[in-house]
Amino acid sequence: MAKQILTITLNPTVDKSTTVENIKPEKKLRCTPPKYEPGGGGINVSRGLARFEIQSTALFTSGGRTGKLLEELLEEEGVQSYPIDVAAETRENFIVVDTSHNEQFRFGMPGEDITAKEVETIDDKINSLSPFPEIVVVSGSLPPGIDAAYMRNLVKNLKAKGAKVIVDTSGDALTEVLKEGVYLLKPNLGELGSLTGNTDLDNDSADEAAKQLIDEGKAEIVVVSLGPQGAYLVSKDECIHVPAPSVKKRSTVGAGDSMVAGMVSILAKGGSLTEMARMGVACGSAATMAEGTGLFTRENAEKLYKWLSR
Repeated sequence: MAKQILTITLNPTVDKSTTVENIKPEKKLRCTPPKYEPGGGGINVSRGLARFEIQSTALFTSGGRTGKLLEELLEEEGVQSYPIDVAAETRENFIVVDTSHNEQFRFGMPGEDITAKEVETIDDKINSLSPFPEIVVVSGSLPPGIDAAYMRNLVKNLKAKGAKVIVDTSGDALTEVLKEGVYLLKPNLGELGSLTGNTDLDNDSADEAAKQLIDEGKAEIVVVSLGPQGAYLVSKDECIHVPAPSVKKRSTVGAGDSMVAGMVSILAKGGSLTEMARMGVACGSAATMAEGTGLFTRENAEKLYKWLSR
């Protein structure tokens, strides 16, 4: 029986994407009709899990007209949602592909302030969950109004309830999380270098840096995303490198979230670390094959997973 899964997205978004030919300044650009899709780290993980028919609950803040649109889009995709009403309008991101050069431009908006009272409501909603989920994914950026130290307290609370906590964030929020320690961490090479004080990291030394975080009690598993070179999954006893398959890349939006979704899909079913690493790379690579903000298709992910398992 698959484990219960909760994803937490504190700064969700609606991703609006379009295409246009030959972007130039001062020129009126004729875009194709926009496509709207749910976005934000944890939400994308829940969307990815839904592709494998694995149920999760996506908990996120929701405000204004964009928040309602976000809720409707998730309902259309069959994602079980737990929106928390806030006064601030949910943000939008804007993605444009220049078809003349196949170049992608990504415009990320910061979001609006979340109040202290609303943060209390978020905590109350999480604490009220019963039975409490066995796996919790905290992913994405923090909105204005939430201090990075909140992330440490959030992780501490989740761990106290017996959950395996998976975190995919960056900056000060990531630094705070590591003060508490998590089950699984997914930094890229640059983030790993900052966390370990080694700015000269390369693919060959990434595994040792990941082992350093594990030895310091900051994570049980560290998955280092290496982009086109695949990923390292490092635990106390194992170091697994999975190369990325060669695919036609159309978009990088959601590739990291797709990777997390792939790993969680295996974890939820009690699979091995090797299987987690392969499915993570398979889903991340499959996401780059999709246009705009479409994440991966199950067909592409399973095809790449079989290739990596040969």
